[in-house]
Amino acid sequence: MENQDQTIEVMRACLLAGKIMLQSGAETYRVEDTMSRMASSFGLSQTHSYVTPTGIIFSTEGEGPERTKLVRISDRTTDLRKVAMVNSVSRKISSGKIGLEEALKQLKDIEEANLTYSFFIQIVAAAIASGCFTIMFRGSWLDFLPSMAAGGMGYFLVVYFHRIVPVKFFAEFLSSFFIGMVSFFFVKVGLGQELDKIIIGSVMPLVPGLLITNAVRDLMAGHLVSGLSKGAEALLTAFAIGSGIAAILSFL
Repeated sequence: MENQDQTIEVMRACLLAGKIMLQSGAETYRVEDTMSRMASSFGLSQTHSYVTPTGIIFSTEGEGPERTKLVRISDRTTDLRKVAMVNSVSRKISSGKIGLEEALKQLKDIEEANLTYSFFIQIVAAAIASGCFTIMFRGSWLDFLPSMAAGGMGYFLVVYFHRIVPVKFFAEFLSSFFIGMVSFFFVKVGLGQELDKIIIGSVMPLVPGLLITNAVRDLMAGHLVSGLSKGAEALLTAFAIGSGIAAILSFL
């Protein structure tokens, strides 16, 4: 009975680690590898995991009945610091520095921690990135400030619209639509020169770069379901951004 309870606790720890990593933007193969290493360190050498962007199935074999648990993933964001922290806990487990109880405690603390920057800082970072991307794409310095304004507003709106309508496609479509409108306004009043450069720089904070990278890495690692689903999500995001810009330009 004690051995069965130990197995359940190990599965809880592995699933919690996998859930945190998947919700924070980790690749599928990294999640499976971390869960497998943690289980092996706690004495469960025969484990199987199936990870998709929307759920994790984890099962064990060995003495006693086989056990299988499922965790549903509904929210996904980008928080690579949490991924690194879970990896650190996994390495401590593998080296024998911490036990199961301490590992569960640390993982719960990581899950509950709010490590993201404030919303204001995120908007400022998006604005600065937009201006820098405009210069990188050979825009003029006169377009730097308009790109900052449009990019910062675009990031604010995508978060705001997503809170009102929990459908990512519409939030990104409306945000890019307003980015195109503001960019055209700046050019029209003479505060900007090249409309295309301003728009390109302003939408860059919305581009799903990490999602595309993870999709390719998962496909290369043989995780076809996860790779294709992430690729489809990235393609839908790109389509939403392009549709918003095309819609506003068609009215001008």
